[in-house]
Amino acid sequence: MTTATLLPTTDRAVRPARFDDALRSEWTKIRSVPATFWTVLVALVVGIGLSALISAVAANHYLSSTASEKAMWDPTSISGAGGALAQLAIAVLGILFITSEYSSKSISTSLMAVPQRSRFLAAKSVVIAVVSLVVAEVLGFVSFFIGQALISGHAPTASLGQPDVLRALIGIGLYGALIGLLGLGLGALLRSAAGAIATIVALLYVLPAVSAALPSSLEHTVEEWWPTQAGGQITNVVRGSNTLSPWLGFLVMCVFTALVLAAGFYTLDRRDA
Repeated sequence: MTTATLLPTTDRAVRPARFDDALRSEWTKIRSVPATFWTVLVALVVGIGLSALISAVAANHYLSSTASEKAMWDPTSISGAGGALAQLAIAVLGILFITSEYSSKSISTSLMAVPQRSRFLAAKSVVIAVVSLVVAEVLGFVSFFIGQALISGHAPTASLGQPDVLRALIGIGLYGALIGLLGLGLGALLRSAAGAIATIVALLYVLPAVSAALPSSLEHTVEEWWPTQAGGQITNVVRGSNTLSPWLGFLVMCVFTALVLAAGFYTLDRRDA
């Protein structure tokens, strides 16, 4: 006579994974990777340091500026000028957040844990947007206060109570969040850190510079509507020529970032991991 071996049973139900579970997972990933710390550190050090240098140099040259240059003097924008280079580090952070999973071959494990690919990338989008927003805001406010201290006594300064100054500083964080999302979207679309970084460099620096070689009518149109340049208007107080209004420019950048992210979602959903 044989006896059957009885396996222990449990009445505990297994809770289905939710979006907040995916968020916690992605937050754990981004804060546990050493590259995150170093990328954020580079963004802050380079951004704040360069902003301070530009503020000091610009303030010392204010008295010798022409009347038209003084009319366009924007101490808020000048104190945050280093962010133009720091935004590349934020974009790289977004790129590495997704491409590192492909390079390390951990993407398959991640998608096994979160089978709904749209949920997986959506969780990454929320995490990178929040991290980029915080980093950019810290960069913006610290650079602002240091910059105004360096400008003081040499040229007109700005304060938080002046019109549009607080909007511009908050705009630095909002624009930074879009840059991080743009990097994430390019990384999901191209699946290559090198290719995505080359693309973001072209979008941020190369193509806007090339537009200067175009005929004036085309140059002004590109200067006005190029997404990254249009979006950057939200960080300025004084509006220059051939520029959109701050919120319209920010909307253009939002639409462009959404399109790139949508392409990233589509690619992730359609291609094999």
